[in-house]
Amino acid sequence: MFKSSSDSVLIVGAGPVGCTAALALAQAGIPVVLLEQEATLPQDMRASTFHPPSLDMLARYGLTQRLLPQGLVADRYQYRDRQSGAYAEFDLDVLKDVVGHPFRLQCEQYKLTQTAAEMLKDYPHVEMRMSTRAVSLTQSDSGVSLDVEGPDGCETLNGRYLIGADSTRSIVRKAVGVEFEGFTYPELFLVVSTDYPLENHFDNLSFVNYMSGGEDWCTILRVPTHWRVLFPTPQDASVEDLGRPEAIQARMQALARKQGAYDIAHISFYRIHQRVAKKYRAGNVLLAGDAAHANNPLGGMGMNGGLHDAVNLCDKLIAIMQEGASEDLLDLYERQRRTVTVDFIQAQTIQNKKNVEESNAAARLKRIEELRRIVDDKAQAVAFLRRNNMVDAVERSYVIT
Repeated sequence: MFKSSSDSVLIVGAGPVGCTAALALAQAGIPVVLLEQEATLPQDMRASTFHPPSLDMLARYGLTQRLLPQGLVADRYQYRDRQSGAYAEFDLDVLKDVVGHPFRLQCEQYKLTQTAAEMLKDYPHVEMRMSTRAVSLTQSDSGVSLDVEGPDGCETLNGRYLIGADSTRSIVRKAVGVEFEGFTYPELFLVVSTDYPLENHFDNLSFVNYMSGGEDWCTILRVPTHWRVLFPTPQDASVEDLGRPEAIQARMQALARKQGAYDIAHISFYRIHQRVAKKYRAGNVLLAGDAAHANNPLGGMGMNGGLHDAVNLCDKLIAIMQEGASEDLLDLYERQRRTVTVDFIQAQTIQNKKNVEESNAAARLKRIEELRRIVDDKAQAVAFLRRNNMVDAVERSYVIT
């Protein structure tokens, strides 16, 4: 079994960000220890949209090629008004001269982690430990010592660097005393999955749909086997009441009336945050993904932003560990990724939520008409799609010095 050492990188959290980082480093020949507190890779359904620049990045590691057969190619998506049925549709093909993958891929995030974990088995310098929890850490000028608790008890792992990719409740972030600045929305978000053909109830429904409607807004997303519908919930409602079968059926019937009950595959409730870590670097400890930032899911920017963190950071770690580059690159990682997260991703996702929550019907229809005019002007459409599919965010991050 590979053992941690002063020339290895420790990664806490085997979600999409941690697994991608591990694969990027492994393919560069850097020893990695990847730790996950769960006994098996989580079957987390929260994120399911991969943006074009993310697909371009993941293709570097052979991941996009393996994910495409497991997902649905969404080459168009829509902004809809729930009450009137009016919509504007954007065709991502107009980005074909900008990105290598001019579409979104609708594919559950756990398929990425499972695929990356399987690929990691080909690298003898990678150790993946399940049921292993980070407890505490200490640092020196030469590296990080991480105390962990696993099936065989407690031990200390050593590495030159540690990446914390261990969710919004990050033990790593707390261990280095980094604040998680921002706010938490008072309401829960409810996600309902069903195999019922919702496309039969909406004209020309795409695989990705943002439906404005005041308190009745929702998003409707397609993954290979189900439709996933995200609803807001009343602030004072309990999970027990919201999750009752009759309450779930009522929400779905209000969305699309059908004979008989909906077949519900699963439901999930999420507490949603808009938060950013005050620092992404604390010595030899780096934060990425949900450990560094969290935002509402409207626009699919959370997981994608985390993947962009992982690629940016790992390129810099490879330059430092294999090419003798200065550790100042790690401060640059923080400037690039944190600045874009605060200035772009947080601002955009907050605005996305305000747009779907618009209660004035005339204002909603006016926005649909404005979006249709953008669709009809290729230059405006390209600019809009670059911004809303994170192309601008990635490019802007790399010009920060």
